Amino acid sequence: MEARQEKPYDVIIIGGGPAGMTAGLYASRAKLRTLLIESGLFGGQMTTTELIENFPGFPQGVSGEELSRLMEEQAKRFGMETISDEVTEVSLERDLKRVKTYGGEYLCRALIICTGTEYRRLGVPGEEEFRGRGVSYCATCDGAFFKDSRIVVVGGGDSALTEALFLTKFVKELTIIHRRDALRATKIYQERALNHPKIRFLWNSVVQEIKGDNVVRSVVVKDVKSGEVREVETEGAFLFVGLVPRTQFLKGLVLQDESGYIITDEKCETSVKGIFAAGDCRKKLLRQISTSVGDGATAAFAAEKYLEEG
Repeated sequence: MEARQEKPYDVIIIGGGPAGMTAGLYASRAKLRTLLIESGLFGGQMTTTELIENFPGFPQGVSGEELSRLMEEQAKRFGMETISDEVTEVSLERDLKRVKTYGGEYLCRALIICTGTEYRRLGVPGEEEFRGRGVSYCATCDGAFFKDSRIVVVGGGDSALTEALFLTKFVKELTIIHRRDALRATKIYQERALNHPKIRFLWNSVVQEIKGDNVVRSVVVKDVKSGEVREVETEGAFLFVGLVPRTQFLKGLVLQDESGYIITDEKCETSVKGIFAAGDCRKKLLRQISTSVGDGATAAFAAEKYLEEG
């Protein structure tokens, strides 16, 4: 595919999660020629969330799949173009930004980065070997494969507990392995997990290895206080130990913190004029769908003002 050199886009948005779709809605509605590039499904991690209870306007909650579908439909309504591809590099070309993908190259006057985050790997022996064979990072994707099984969930935050609660629909027993002696998750998720009859806890513990044959059979766990090492039999390991921003393709183009999150001002503008960042890939206090939507709107409006002034 050749780069579309005949006329640069006004705005290119990288990432089709809630921030990207909101930015696309605002930019295309402002009559800006807009292209959104998404490497996977519209909605991002939102699509794998069974029930979203804290997004305004849905008093009974809404599935991530349904909310993604509605946002995509609305974002495309005003003429935003979309392509399915993965961005490999962004560079500057005079006043333009060049976006390279596996399928081509695209030029734009303003760029909005909405690439979100991905689940952090544990980095222990067996993790990569057993991915898709008992190791998973998505309960809604893989939960049904573990019907009547005994499994472990690693982590103690919101993601770990919401995914664990979803998995109780399928499994016989579930053990949450957490490196501390108290959970970090929102209180309502803690209460549900602590009182669930299928969930037990292994406190002050870290996974050191995942073992098996064709599939996962056990995890090796170390008590961080006593140093005791034990092997826990399990038929699956769901890992939720934090998130990392999907910003590796930027290669130092814009200012980032030590974890790779993009540093912006209140207008969502990065250290490079005309490049904005919105959503979970941006350094911020709270990473939620609602804050991503706000970021997307802010970034698109700021991009519009930047183009008017240019």
